[in-house]
Amino acid sequence: MILNKAEEVHFLSPEEGSGGNSATAPLVYTMKSFDVVSSFEGDPFVGHLSTPITTSNITKAYLSLLPVYKSGLSPLLRGINIGFVHGYFLFGPFTKLGPLRDSPVANFIGLISTISLIIILTTCLLIYGLVTFSTAKDKISKVPLVNILSSKGWSQFTSGFIVGGFGGASIAYLLVKFISFDLAPF
Repeated sequence: MILNKAEEVHFLSPEEGSGGNSATAPLVYTMKSFDVVSSFEGDPFVGHLSTPITTSNITKAYLSLLPVYKSGLSPLLRGINIGFVHGYFLFGPFTKLGPLRDSPVANFIGLISTISLIIILTTCLLIYGLVTFSTAKDKISKVPLVNILSSKGWSQFTSGFIVGGFGGASIAYLLVKFISFDLAPF
């Protein structure tokens, strides 16, 4: 499947562009065909389309900076990083958009709601790890590295996620409780 294939580009000739003889036909420049959207590395069975966005170096650099792909981090630290961000940013919508947003206990209810959602997400991570990674497969592998895609690594990632989630939600609660963000109009 080839989409957006360009083989010929029609341009005006130099004479037409400068107001010369208009009876001449425009020049046709043939160029090597290129595919804007093609199969990844020429293999149509991979299941991924290669686009200028997905194969750019900027995208690859950005993704390599995310905690789940960063090299040198243990699964526990990956879980703490990801959990902290989830706990910190989930607190705001529960506090400012929840049904008790105008009450004096809105911040506390937002904290409790965020912690509840972190517990639900941790339970989902735990169930996924139990179903996907079996300990029998880990005993067969001869590589002693602790990888996130093993039962031990996923267990550490899940533990880090719940600790980081509770920490992120607690920090967000303390910031909102003790620091006033009301700006006076000029």
